[in-house]
Amino acid sequence: MLRSCRRIPVAMTIAGSDSGGGAGIEADLKTFAALGVHGTVALTSVTAQNTYEVTAIYDIPPDIVYKQIEAVVVDMGVDAAKTGMLSNSQIIKAVAEAVRKYRFPVVVDPVMIAKSGAQLLREEAVETLVKELIPLAKVVTPNRPEAEKLTGVEIRSLDDAKLAAKDIVEVLGAEAAVVKGGHLEGSESIDVLYWNGSFKLFKASRIDAGCTHGTGCAFAAAIAAELAKGEAVDRAVEKAKEFITLSIDYGVKIGKGHCPVNPIAWLEIPAERYRVLRNVEEAVRLFTLNADKVRNYMPEVGVNIVEAIDPKYLRDLKDVAGVLGRIVKVGDEVKAVGPVRFGASKHLARALIVVTQYYPMLRAMVNIRYDEKLIENAVKAGFEVIFVDRSKEPEEVKKVEGMSLKWVVQEAMMKSRRPPDIIYDLGDVGKEAMIRVLARNAVEAVEKLLKIINLTLH
Repeated sequence: MLRSCRRIPVAMTIAGSDSGGGAGIEADLKTFAALGVHGTVALTSVTAQNTYEVTAIYDIPPDIVYKQIEAVVVDMGVDAAKTGMLSNSQIIKAVAEAVRKYRFPVVVDPVMIAKSGAQLLREEAVETLVKELIPLAKVVTPNRPEAEKLTGVEIRSLDDAKLAAKDIVEVLGAEAAVVKGGHLEGSESIDVLYWNGSFKLFKASRIDAGCTHGTGCAFAAAIAAELAKGEAVDRAVEKAKEFITLSIDYGVKIGKGHCPVNPIAWLEIPAERYRVLRNVEEAVRLFTLNADKVRNYMPEVGVNIVEAIDPKYLRDLKDVAGVLGRIVKVGDEVKAVGPVRFGASKHLARALIVVTQYYPMLRAMVNIRYDEKLIENAVKAGFEVIFVDRSKEPEEVKKVEGMSLKWVVQEAMMKSRRPPDIIYDLGDVGKEAMIRVLARNAVEAVEKLLKIINLTLH
């Protein structure tokens, strides 16, 4: 029995395939999924492509492009679509015919040149794009070179970008236009939207070391996704700007050329942060439940339990969760002074970040007072145990707040033969002797600690 209603908006990408997975329908479908809409496809071309070149292009017959659109529309409907690589005039006409017939809003990304410099829209097809498809567009999203090609306006400033955006609407017939600022100079990337007779600017800091392959594809797809959910044009562009900025900043560092944007970062980063918070909270619960076992090994400075998000997203202390105020002894009990928060720890979190640079799988750490018996037990348990002599710590390191423990961990990493379980030192002037237990997550770190303590009790 067919269901009579949709529970999720449907968006469509009418575009080419990138065999490298960085742009085209591959980037679009990731974007649709990340933004919570069901993604569908009308494939226009198949490219043999990677991060630095396009070596072959095969265009899909126009009637098959049309049939793909029709097949989706008559079954589940299309709430909004975006176009990407359309390649030739015949494909553009087929797409325009489908848009006129089925009347779904369409975001036109006027793809002309690939990041590698390959021609993705034949010269003869530009006029067809202008006459047939742009007048049907809900939004057109050209970069600077594309906007110059479409309008004849030389864009060297924000005012030029405004003029081009206005021309795309008032001369070429689109409902709205966004002239993207990625190719303009300046510390900010400023996109210019012209819609309903007025301009709106969307700004973001320029990301010099980000990944840009697939930027235009994912940006247009994000606008289409938001339109499919019922958002107005300006709100859709605003969300897309936020989305693509994150995708560039946390791009996938692969390939020899322009690395691809990472639409999945939109989902993964919040999911990682939630997972880490839950892990540390559970680790704190496990630690405090075993107060009778851990109490006698707690250092004067207290205990902290920290865990970092996936190292591919790990930037600084704000990406490491720990206990605000640490865990301390209160009479016979062991209690967390404050809640688990990101950025709550400085010293232990800083040390953990160093560890992840050597061993990305080790994302958690707990500290405990040095005890010779615990080290013996760790060795018996088969743990990789590393000693660092703090008396050899350079004076210039000791003088810098927060650098001492970082030095200890770096020394340990240089000695390690495999991912370490334990790093310990015997302290120094003003420095308490300490054991640090490393693990894949915070719960495992506490479990390792309890294991070596239990060996002493037995």
